[in-house]
Amino acid sequence: MTPAAPVRISLLYLFLFLIPARYKELHAQCVVLPNAFAHNDYWHKRPLHDALDNGFTHVEADIYLQRGALIVTHVLHPVFYNRRRTLERLYLQPIEERVRSHGGSVYAGDNRPLILMIDIKTNSSKTYKVLAPLLERYRHMLTEYNDGQIIQRQVTVVLTGRKPSGLLAARNRLAFIDEDLRKTVNDTSVSDVFPIASCRYTRLLDWDGTGSMPQAQKKRLCAFVQFAHRQGKKVRLWASPEKETVWRALLDCGVDLINTNKLEKLKMFLLSRNPETTVLTHTN
Repeated sequence: MTPAAPVRISLLYLFLFLIPARYKELHAQCVVLPNAFAHNDYWHKRPLHDALDNGFTHVEADIYLQRGALIVTHVLHPVFYNRRRTLERLYLQPIEERVRSHGGSVYAGDNRPLILMIDIKTNSSKTYKVLAPLLERYRHMLTEYNDGQIIQRQVTVVLTGRKPSGLLAARNRLAFIDEDLRKTVNDTSVSDVFPIASCRYTRLLDWDGTGSMPQAQKKRLCAFVQFAHRQGKKVRLWASPEKETVWRALLDCGVDLINTNKLEKLKMFLLSRNPETTVLTHTN
């Protein structure tokens, strides 16, 4: 054996054993992103799982009440929905399994709750009367409002779309409401009912991300954000342009949640912008 042979063998050992081990370790980690909101999450190839693999802390699912089942779909038409794609099967069951396998949290080593936003597309009262007992089966992992006290658990359910506001005035419930951001100006309620305040982007802004946001629009947005924050509510603008210039301006104005269908693109943007605010956690 030549003198160089041991060196070559050592390098080969490093390549075959140490590097793959480090590669697997890095890919077993996930970066938790508190500002990331997966809009219409069920459109992705792997609903819920794609969002969680990218560190998202907020996911949204649209539901329709159809023959007693809560179907997850954007349009209630046989071409677009599958009766097996229920809220329980796509979201509640897999979240429960994940919490169990991660020792009691959605992201191992991180105790922040996952926000599951449910967009009700059918009659609010009828849909909620089916949704409420379903949520009750998962009470052990759902944030609860109990006679003025919030009991924080691994998942917080927030209802949007056709909101059953009257029914959610109950003294004990397992769901909260997404408020219209524009109503925060005249609202004195706090986050025990409305933890999030949302609005369609174009109802506040018409800036498409080219150049800088006009000062008048920036001032308007920042004012609404301040109203919501005084009440302890997170702010989200949905249907915003999928551009980094827009995301940057929204965050600069204090918008808490960036709404996106482009999971990996937003993840890389948030990491490049402020990596020190993220948390590394093992997903397996």
